Amino acid sequence: MPFYKNIKNYILFLSVITLISCGNNKNNKIDLSGEWSFKIDSLDRGVAEKWFSNDFSETVKLPGSMTENDKGKEVTAETVWTGSMWNDSLWYKDPKMEKYRQKGNTKVSFWLTPKKHYVGAAWYKKEVEIPEDWKNQEIHLFLERVHWESTLWIDDIEVSTQNSLGTAHNYNLTRFLTPGKHMLSIRIDNRVKDIDVGIDAHSVSDNTQSNWNGIIGDMNLIAIPKMAIGNVKLYPNVADKKVKAEIQLENSFKDEQKVQLILQAKEKSATGNFIEVFEKEITVNGDDNITVNYNMGDNPKLWDEFNPNVYEMEITVKSKNTEHSKTIDFGMRDFKVNGKQFSINDRPVFLRGTLECAIFPLTGYPPTNVDEWKRIYKTIKKHGLNHMRFHSWCPPEAAFIAADEEGVYLQVEASAWTKIGDGDQIDKWLYKEGEDIINAYGNHPSFVMMAYGNEPSGKNHVSYLKDYVEHFKNLDNRRMYTSAAGWAYLDNMDYYNHFQARIQKWNQNLNSIINAKPPQTEFDYSNIINRTPMPYVSHEIGQWCVYPNFEEMSKYTGVLQPKNFEIFKETLEENGMGDLSKQFLMASGKLQALCYKADIEASLRTKNMAGFQLLDLHDFPGQGTALVGVLDPFWDEKGYISPEEFRAFSGQTVPLARFAKRTFQNTDTLNVKVELAHFGENMLKDITPTWKITDVKNEVFADGNFDKKDLEIGNGIQLGEINLPLSKVDKAKKLILSVGVNEFQNTWDFWVYPNETPTISNENTVKVVDKLDANTINYLQNGGNVLFNITKGDIASGKGGDIGIGFSSIFWNTSWTNGQKPHTLGILCDPENPALADYPTEYHSNWQWWDAMTNSNAIILDDLPQLTPIVRVVDDWFKNRRLGLVFEAKIGKGKLIMSGIDLHTNIDERLEAKQLLYSLKKYMTSEDFNPETVVEINQIKSLLK
Repeated sequence: MPFYKNIKNYILFLSVITLISCGNNKNNKIDLSGEWSFKIDSLDRGVAEKWFSNDFSETVKLPGSMTENDKGKEVTAETVWTGSMWNDSLWYKDPKMEKYRQKGNTKVSFWLTPKKHYVGAAWYKKEVEIPEDWKNQEIHLFLERVHWESTLWIDDIEVSTQNSLGTAHNYNLTRFLTPGKHMLSIRIDNRVKDIDVGIDAHSVSDNTQSNWNGIIGDMNLIAIPKMAIGNVKLYPNVADKKVKAEIQLENSFKDEQKVQLILQAKEKSATGNFIEVFEKEITVNGDDNITVNYNMGDNPKLWDEFNPNVYEMEITVKSKNTEHSKTIDFGMRDFKVNGKQFSINDRPVFLRGTLECAIFPLTGYPPTNVDEWKRIYKTIKKHGLNHMRFHSWCPPEAAFIAADEEGVYLQVEASAWTKIGDGDQIDKWLYKEGEDIINAYGNHPSFVMMAYGNEPSGKNHVSYLKDYVEHFKNLDNRRMYTSAAGWAYLDNMDYYNHFQARIQKWNQNLNSIINAKPPQTEFDYSNIINRTPMPYVSHEIGQWCVYPNFEEMSKYTGVLQPKNFEIFKETLEENGMGDLSKQFLMASGKLQALCYKADIEASLRTKNMAGFQLLDLHDFPGQGTALVGVLDPFWDEKGYISPEEFRAFSGQTVPLARFAKRTFQNTDTLNVKVELAHFGENMLKDITPTWKITDVKNEVFADGNFDKKDLEIGNGIQLGEINLPLSKVDKAKKLILSVGVNEFQNTWDFWVYPNETPTISNENTVKVVDKLDANTINYLQNGGNVLFNITKGDIASGKGGDIGIGFSSIFWNTSWTNGQKPHTLGILCDPENPALADYPTEYHSNWQWWDAMTNSNAIILDDLPQLTPIVRVVDDWFKNRRLGLVFEAKIGKGKLIMSGIDLHTNIDERLEAKQLLYSLKKYMTSEDFNPETVVEINQIKSLLK
C-alpha cells in the first residue's frame, strides 16, 4: 500500500481499520477489579499447604491494599517496621513516651501510622472465565503495580514469580488458560528479602508511602493476536525532523508471515493534526525487530516545559488473519548536555526541582490516575519549579503522562537505596529493574534523567555504578544518566547529582554557611562548578523544618493517621502552650521560607550550575517526621508563603542581588551588584530593569533604572550596581530592595541603624550587668532596674545551656539526625512590644536576628510558666519546652530584664546587638516598663551554671 498523500482518504482508511480492530478485539480485555478472596499467610504455610486449591472465607476489594481493606495487624510497640530508626530512644526508650507504647494507645513519633500493618505473604484469588474466541490468541495478565513480589498459580499450576517495583507484573498465560473457568491465585509478599533494595528506599519504606501489600492500577486479562506489537522505542531526531521507531514484533505463528506495518503520528489533543502515514510490507519469521524512520513533516512541534507538545504514534501490524495496534505517547525533544549545563532543543535549561518521595497519606501508595499527578505538577510549577526527582522509586505510568502534558522534567530512579556492587542479588536485579523502567516509560518526553537510586554504599559501589551507567548509556540514549543521587563521581556519567552545593550539609551543625557566617548574598558555588567537568545538580538542598501544622490533622481520612502529630500536640498542651501552636507554625514558617530563599538564590547565582533538587517543597512525614515543606503532605499551602512569593526567588526569571551584609549604619553607603538568572522560553529584548527601596510602610526611599539591554538565556547576567548613601536614615529602620525585570520581581530585606542614637534620659537608672553578683542582687531587690545579659555558655545544662541554638531552622529533624544542631525554629515575639520599639522586627526571625541567635542561649522557662517572654524561641516539636530569649520580671522591689543574648561582648562591632541593647534600655527607663510577674531571685540563679 502506498503512502497516503490525501489525508481525507487516510482518515477513511483509519476509520475502517479501527472498526476492524474493534470487531476483532471487542472482547480482548477482562477487567479483574472488584472482589477477590483473601487470606493472610503470616506463617508461610500457603505454598506447602497448596492454598491455591483452597477456598478463602475473607474478601477484599482490588485494586487496593490490605490496609485499605482493613486487613493486617494492629500497630503496637512490637510492630516490626520497614525503615531505619536511627535515634529510636526518642520513642522506644524515653519514659515520656511510655504512655504511647501501650496497646490501645500506640502512637509512634517517627512517621505516620497505618490503621493496620502487615509485612509478609498474603493470598488473593479470583475465578475468571475465558471466552471461546480467545482460543487462538496470546493471553496476558497485566497487574499495573504490585507491592511487591507476586507468585501466580492458574488453578493448581504455578506459573512464575515477578518482583519489579517500578513496572507492571505481566504474565504470559497462553499455555495455562483455555476457554472456560479458571482460578487465579496470587501470593503477594511485601518483605525485603534476598533482593535488598534497602529498608529506607521509598519504593518499600514505611517512612513514606508505607510498606503496603496489594495490587493497584489496571488489573486485566488481555487477549493479544499471535502476530502482535511488543516493546516499542521511539527516538526523536529534532534536527532531521524524524522519529526512529524500534519495534518488536511478537510472532507466535509457526510459519513465515507477510504483514503490513503502518505508522501514523498525531498531535495528542481532540483536534490534533495527523502526520502523514507510513506503511511497509515485511516478512516475519518468528519474533523480529523492525526499525523505521518516520518523517514528522516540515514543522513538528517540539516538547519542553513551555510547550509540552505531545504526539501519539499509532502502530499497527496487520497480517492475513490478525491485526494489532498500539498507541504510544512521545515528544519531539532533544535533552542533552551542553558543556556544564543541560539544554533542550538547544536552549539552556536550569533544573529547579523538588523531590517526590512516595508520600500519599490517604492511600499509602502512589496514584495511578493522571489527574492527581497533574494537580501535583501544576502545584510545583505555580511555585516556579520545572523538575521532579523520584527519590529511590519509579512512579506509575500516570505520572509520566501528566508530566508530558504539564511540561515537567523527571529524574527517575531504579527503586533502591542500598549497598551495591558486592555480588548480592540486588546487583543483577537493578539491571533488570532499570531496563524494565526504560521499556515501560522510556518514550515519555518528560523522562529525561535516570539514576540507580539514592546514596549508595558498598565497598565496590563505584566500579559497579560505572558499569551500570555505561550499560544504560549504550542501551538507550534518550536521557541523561548519573551514578546515583548524592554520589559517586564517575567520569562516564552525563551529570553529577551531588550534596556539596548547599548552605547546610548533613552533620554540619552550626558550622554551615547560614549559621556560621554573617548574613550576606555574595557567595556562590563557583569553586565546585569550576572543578566539575559536567552538569552539576545539587542534591537535596534545603531540608528546613517548620513547626507542625495541627490544623492539617483533619485531612488524614485515609489509611495513614497522624499519630505523630497527636503526640506533639499533646505534649505542647501539657506544657501549657497549646494556644501558641498556630503562632509557632507561622513564625517558624517565615524562617523556613527565608532559609529556602537563601538556598535557592545561592544556586541561581552560580554561573554554569545545572540545577537544584529541593528536599522538599512538601513535608516528608517519615524518617523521624521531617516537616521540611512549605506545603503539607497533600501539596496544600500552610499559610505563611504563597506560590507567587515562592516563585519570585525560584522561577524561570529571577533577579538577584549581592549584598556584602544585611545590616548597615547610616554612615555607610549601600553597594549592591544586581544580576539575573533567566531561563525563560526566549531571550528578553529591550529591557530596562528597575530597582526600588521602600520601607515597611511602602514609602519609597530611593529608586532607579539600570541600562536598557537584551537579556540572553542563562545566569550571571549583570544588570548593574546600586550605590546609595544611607545618611537619610535617622532612626533604626528595615528597608526592602526590590528589583524588577518586566513582571519578574524579587526582594531583599536589609536594616539600617543610626551611628549615633539619641541620649536616653535617666539611663543611669538601669544597671546593665552580665553577672548576678551580690551587689547587683541587692540593688535589684531594693528597687533597682537591672538588665541582665548573659555570656553564651552561662546557662546551665537542663535549663537551656545544652540547646543548640542557631539562626536557621532545624535541619531535617532532630530525631533522625540524632540531635543535630540547631535544635530550635527561630523566634516568636510581638513586634509592637515597647521593649522592641527601637529594634525593628516582625513576629518571626529575619536576618537582623542572626547576631542575637548566634550569641545566645535559649532559656527553659518550664519552671516559670507564669512568665510571658518578650522574645520566645520556638522549640523542637519533639521537646516542646517553654523557651525564652528575653523576658521581664519583678524581683523584690526591683524590675529585671533577663536576656539570653550576649549584649556586651564586642558590642561596638555588633550593630544589631548594640541596637537591641539601646531599645531595651530605653524601654526600661519608660513608664511602660512595669512587669507584673513576680519571680524569686533563686529562680533566676537556678538558670545559671
